[in-house]
Amino acid sequence: MTIGESTFPLPELFLVLATQNPIEQEGTYPLPEAQVDRFMLKVKVGYPTREQERRILDLLDHADAKAVMSPILSPEQVIAARRVVDSVYVDDRIKEYIVELICETREPTGINNGMRGYIETGASPRATISLKAAARALAYLNGRGYIIPDDIKSCAPDVLRHRIRVSYEAEAEGITSEDIIRRLLETVPVP
Repeated sequence: MTIGESTFPLPELFLVLATQNPIEQEGTYPLPEAQVDRFMLKVKVGYPTREQERRILDLLDHADAKAVMSPILSPEQVIAARRVVDSVYVDDRIKEYIVELICETREPTGINNGMRGYIETGASPRATISLKAAARALAYLNGRGYIIPDDIKSCAPDVLRHRIRVSYEAEAEGITSEDIIRRLLETVPVP
């Protein structure tokens, strides 16, 4: 990690997690697109359900002010699992599907040509890499040693929502990056 002119080594296993609260952003500033692009996923977290909210209340009644968390995996086990995820098979047709989805965000063609005026900036090569990595992880979590198109479709919104910048025209018409992603997933042929 580099801060200014100083570089600090990080352990092999580390995670960067950032939150963005869309309410009361006083004192915070949006990151430039190039920095936002470095985040693999943008996961939307909504309010809890009524049942979840009640459980939160109940858990807080029994919570110790200094609750202790116990690890369920060692760093070595996580690194070993990461190696298995990296070995999940990706067929050439799946790779082409990923590339087609990403390229359609940059230069919409054919059936998606109508989106051309709605996309200010399309997804970067980091999106291609992140989409494959997220789909591999999802396949692994689902007990498969290979990616299927549904893995790509499941991961695409979280991987792409912060990487597609919509035009003023799209904003004026109420079209979001998620609308564009939904359209891509509906129209780009699945292998």
